[in-house]
Amino acid sequence: MAIKRPKPEEIAESYDNRLDDCLFCDGCVERIIAENELCYAIRDGFPVTEHHTLIVPKRHVTDYFGLNPPELNAIHRMIAEQRATILEADSTVLGFNIGINSGAVAGQTIFHAHIHLIPRREGDVVDPRGGVRGVTPNMQGY
Repeated sequence: MAIKRPKPEEIAESYDNRLDDCLFCDGCVERIIAENELCYAIRDGFPVTEHHTLIVPKRHVTDYFGLNPPELNAIHRMIAEQRATILEADSTVLGFNIGINSGAVAGQTIFHAHIHLIPRREGDVVDPRGGVRGVTPNMQGY
């Protein structure tokens, strides 16, 4: 089955899409720490580590796989900017995990796409080897 690609004018019009009662569509304005034309950054409300940041597209889209190339570019720029900001603010940060939960079975609880930027520090877990493989704990070590 062929994937239906939207026309450029349909993409531009879609950037104003918002969903009533969506936390990320209108409930985080006072928490925004940075933004660009297509996305914004906030600190996670339930952080895994200090400076845990969420990068959120402004357009309401359920998950990462619904994002358009311009949004992906804007998100990538925001991730890089927030990484630099965190590194400048906190010399104990030595690495990062970037995570995306897509779908309920993958742990997604807010169905508006968002990307986690999680700063990591020496000793924050006993054995960090395997990183994001830890979402399935018995698969982390290899």
